[in-house]
Amino acid sequence: MPTPSATRDVASYSPLYFLSTLGSGGLMVTFFMFLMFWVPHPGRPVPIFEDIMSAFAGGALPLKAAIVVAMLGIAGLTYLLIKSLIWNLRGLSAFKTTDAYAALRATNAETQLMAIPLALAMVVNGGFIVGLVFVPGLWTVVEFLFPLAMIAFVLIGGYGLMIMRDFFGRVLINGGFDCAKNNSFAQVLPAFAFAMVGVGLAAPSAMSGSAMIAGLSFILSSFFIVVAILLAVANVILGLRSMMENGANTESAPTLLIIVPMITVITIAWMRQNHGLHVHFDVHGGAGETLSMLTTLLMVQLAVFALGLTVLRRFGYVSKFVTGPEKSAGSYALVCPGVALSVMLHFWLNKGLVASGLVDKFSLAYLLISAVAIALQVTMIWLVLKLNAKHMGGTDRQVAVPAE
Repeated sequence: MPTPSATRDVASYSPLYFLSTLGSGGLMVTFFMFLMFWVPHPGRPVPIFEDIMSAFAGGALPLKAAIVVAMLGIAGLTYLLIKSLIWNLRGLSAFKTTDAYAALRATNAETQLMAIPLALAMVVNGGFIVGLVFVPGLWTVVEFLFPLAMIAFVLIGGYGLMIMRDFFGRVLINGGFDCAKNNSFAQVLPAFAFAMVGVGLAAPSAMSGSAMIAGLSFILSSFFIVVAILLAVANVILGLRSMMENGANTESAPTLLIIVPMITVITIAWMRQNHGLHVHFDVHGGAGETLSMLTTLLMVQLAVFALGLTVLRRFGYVSKFVTGPEKSAGSYALVCPGVALSVMLHFWLNKGLVASGLVDKFSLAYLLISAVAIALQVTMIWLVLKLNAKHMGGTDRQVAVPAE
């Protein structure tokens, strides 16, 4: 029989803690960017173990150092991802036995459960990165893995659809959605989750040598991306209206930045789809078109990032919930935007500026832009370690009421 304090700790658990798993997985991607754009991988859309070892054996010292840092970073973050996932699965299992869980299923906060498929989709994406980087000969069997990966993503996406089925089935039939408490972008979380499923499903479109697999990948990923965009547009409008009337919610202020990672994820999905269309279905797009898309979406991210930081600064959020004594599970949402901007900068630089001839690879301008991306990456690593120590390092799990 649990003690009263233990019961209280379990009841204060939030599904938003799955964002810690997401953060570790996202940081794995930032390290993979070093390999993706700095390690030659002729004939393949992504570098594999053999490419990395070849580059390490014959590359210059800076490249060797980058490879070592990338591989160590991916290995360390894989450990954090697995540790966080186990911690969350245990916490969720206990949480489901409490009255707090039943209460969550009856409020706006029910959509916080979408953090679970969001994290699971990132785990699958992260697993693929680990395979590419550390498993010799993986590319020889990759065509057999793509269908299995798509099945996994469809199952995760289906789980998310069931969560949203229950939510919409309740609020659209019985009502009860509290618009006054929707004073954040917390309801955009489901859109982000479906976008993460979509980008995972789009991977075979870019990598498979089979037109059938690439076409199926394109179709399935398009479904989840469209669902994500529809949900995002509707809930951004609803959330913005409530914030304009009621003011933003302090604990949920980080959700104002959720559009930033969602844009990065959808951008990568579109680029994967476009690559598949080019290779298998004779659809051609130029470097200028890619530069235009990446630049436009990056500017949207910067505008949203500036707005979110303004609100966070006014609330003194960091001094309260990151470096200060107060706890909020939603503080893990701060990791995603920084990671997303870091990844987006790498794509904008390499697939946009370099590919279009505006910037030479490894020139001063190239190194300066890369330095900004790495600075964001380092900051997010610090943030993840700080939050993990604060929320998972002790027995006191009392947290602020999660955003609805």
